[in-house]
Amino acid sequence: MRVLYFSETFTVHDHRFLTSLANSEHEVTFVRLWADERDMSSLDGLKNIHIGPSLGTKKDPGFFELINLVGTFSKITTRVDPDIIHAGPIQNCAFLASLASPAPLLAMSWGFDLMDIIHRRWIWKQTASIALRRAAYYTSDAQATQQAAFQLGADPTRSSLIPWGVDHQLFKPGPRQHPIGKAATFTLFCNRSWEPTYGVDVLAQAFVKVARERPQARLLLLGNGSMQTNLIRIFEQGGCLDNVELPGRIPQQDLPSYYHRADLYITPSHIDGSSVSLMEALACGLPTLASDIPGNLPWVEENENGWTFPDGDVDTLAAKILYAIDNPALLPDMSVKAKQLASQKANWEINFSALLKTYQDTLHASTQVNR
Repeated sequence: MRVLYFSETFTVHDHRFLTSLANSEHEVTFVRLWADERDMSSLDGLKNIHIGPSLGTKKDPGFFELINLVGTFSKITTRVDPDIIHAGPIQNCAFLASLASPAPLLAMSWGFDLMDIIHRRWIWKQTASIALRRAAYYTSDAQATQQAAFQLGADPTRSSLIPWGVDHQLFKPGPRQHPIGKAATFTLFCNRSWEPTYGVDVLAQAFVKVARERPQARLLLLGNGSMQTNLIRIFEQGGCLDNVELPGRIPQQDLPSYYHRADLYITPSHIDGSSVSLMEALACGLPTLASDIPGNLPWVEENENGWTFPDGDVDTLAAKILYAIDNPALLPDMSVKAKQLASQKANWEINFSALLKTYQDTLHASTQVNR
């Protein structure tokens, strides 16, 4: 079938969806909401994808800017003539698609749209509700976002729950890779973006407490973001900057080697669907310490494959890190259970096949949607 894949921009997750779609039987056109000057036609895995235009020139367009794009997107869909439109996030891309084209719409939540964005301004809750009610089908990667969609009007009989999963050929257990000359260290690893949503400042404050009591502790903190200055200040004032390694953003293919350097993965996020980085850690056999938000709880079972801590609680996070450092004998069994869970629930190849079935379900359900 002809599929129009419509997303905000081009992220690592879009790349993964599109490279998998390029190997499917479908003819796929990719359209972006935000302007992006990158030439993607030559990127690995995308040579079979038709790269369409960006609709706008501004990141995060407002409501009236979206409305002004309806005609532009309608012309694109008329030219592509898709059998279905696969669009998300919900409040902007799926909303715009629901207004601009009669093609059956598969509305896909990206997690942050229904867990965060729609609570920032009342209009985004309204646009999300319109998109979900008009969509032929809805898909989500987490129970928390699925429930939020149902509350906004998505039909439970026309929905699917499919965790995105990870590539188990790339993310798998490997030998522990100690930094040179530091074989006795205990390394904590986090690769969440340095933005308020992901709680990395909570981890930084907890690590200051940990490093004071356990000088052998190290924090491997990948990424970057708007909180960089604040994070550096926390480490400097806490006297533990020398215990922190900040490699920046790392290409996807190089990430496994960083997971293999760690003893414990930490995700302090305040808002999440099913975190792909958490799935990557589990697939690499890393025990995990996660905030107890709804998106994390299906993936971390207390004292089995890791631990949880109350969201935003610096003291409890520090205490549980210290417990992990002081009880290393618990970690090997947790590592095995982490990998087992990832194999059962977070296999990208299996879960993507389920998404392709959702395309057929969208076509079937489209006759029941009153546009």
